Amino acid sequence: MKKLLTSFGVVGAFALALAIGASAATGGYTLFGDAQIVSPGNASAHAAEATSTGANAFGGVDFSVPSGLTVSQLSNLATDYQFTAGTCGLGSPRFAVEVTNGTTTGNIFFYLGPPPAYTGCPPDVWANSGNLASPANLVDASQLGGVFYEPYALVQATYGSYTVLDIALVVDGPSQTVQFDNTQVNDTTYTYEPAPTANDCKDGGWQTLADGSGKHFKNQGDCVSYFASGGKKGGNG
Repeated sequence: MKKLLTSFGVVGAFALALAIGASAATGGYTLFGDAQIVSPGNASAHAAEATSTGANAFGGVDFSVPSGLTVSQLSNLATDYQFTAGTCGLGSPRFAVEVTNGTTTGNIFFYLGPPPAYTGCPPDVWANSGNLASPANLVDASQLGGVFYEPYALVQATYGSYTVLDIALVVDGPSQTVQFDNTQVNDTTYTYEPAPTANDCKDGGWQTLADGSGKHFKNQGDCVSYFASGGKKGGNG
């Protein structure tokens, strides 16, 4: 997967090859680079935090992509976000959507922050990006041969048949730390809450949990057995 650190005007841009590691992988997403799950989130228990405060540092969240998804079918990208260090600018943070038609491969960038400059995000204040994949939102399709800012509807009309290879939230601007919560990719919402464990079954927690098929547990022991065995036992309620 390729990510691009961009400056507005694309002057001096360079590619970063990121190894998507196993710092965390759960619930359809993977944390990469300098990213971690933190607490609290935006009126929730947890959020994802990515930072670029070190030399050549970066971080972010890489999301699973349904097989065969095309640009024309990608209609919703949104997230809550707040800066705990630095501010938005130089193309970061952003959704990076890697696409291909089999011959040409590149990223479409959806920038976070107040348009049109995407700079000046206030510190320690949660904001919502709104749907960055709405038809009128301006996106950067210059890697595909488009222009730096053009309506997403035009990008869909031009590159709608391109297959989506990867979708990620990327933080790689100078000295930024950004938290994300309630991230939406089409119909899926990512809240970054850890997967339940056997310990969550205690103190009545088993009554609010369910197994992989959606069935509720018949008692605490059933719940503990299910999660302790990785879903191989219990869950027959």
